[in-house]
Amino acid sequence: MMQLKHVGDMPVVSKNGVTFDSTKPDKYSYLQAACELLDALSYGATERTQHLYNVKDNSLDSDELLAHLKKYIKNIDEVIAKRDAKAAHLVEELQERVTSNDALSSDEKIAWLGNIEMMKEYFYQFVTNKAAYEAALIALSDEIHEGQIKEVSVPMFKNYAMVLNDLVSVLESRKAPIDSEVKIEQKSDELIGTLYITHR
Repeated sequence: MMQLKHVGDMPVVSKNGVTFDSTKPDKYSYLQAACELLDALSYGATERTQHLYNVKDNSLDSDELLAHLKKYIKNIDEVIAKRDAKAAHLVEELQERVTSNDALSSDEKIAWLGNIEMMKEYFYQFVTNKAAYEAALIALSDEIHEGQIKEVSVPMFKNYAMVLNDLVSVLESRKAPIDSEVKIEQKSDELIGTLYITHR
């Protein structure tokens, strides 16, 4: 069963232990913003093509985040199946690299493989969170396409702008690509990130 929970940055496992790669953050951190934007943009076709998102103060717990995603992601079972396969492949690939490395002694291999095994559940959760976030981005791109939305503006905090930034490449990779760009602008006394969208 798919569960969402925060784990932290991508682990880097070696024979000496485990470190974490801060350039590959846990996507769980972005799910709140993605879910709120899904709520804000789920109008379908409408005359309103410009959206300024008003931030909510409440934060969603893990179960609420998953319930939100299930509302917008119809193929959630497929997402879960792919997640399992990706996580298993990642762990198997790491194990294979260690076992086939002739430069390592048998003790080093045992230590390294033990560290991979110790982090197995962490890897699975990291991949789960990433899969959920990627599915949320696809759902957002669907809402933008269906609603023919041309602008989405968000405040520059709580990861909203990061979600919009990640959304640019998802929109571009659609079967019928959608051009978009994020601009940061000063409005009144706050910084606003705006996704400008051009439907072809």
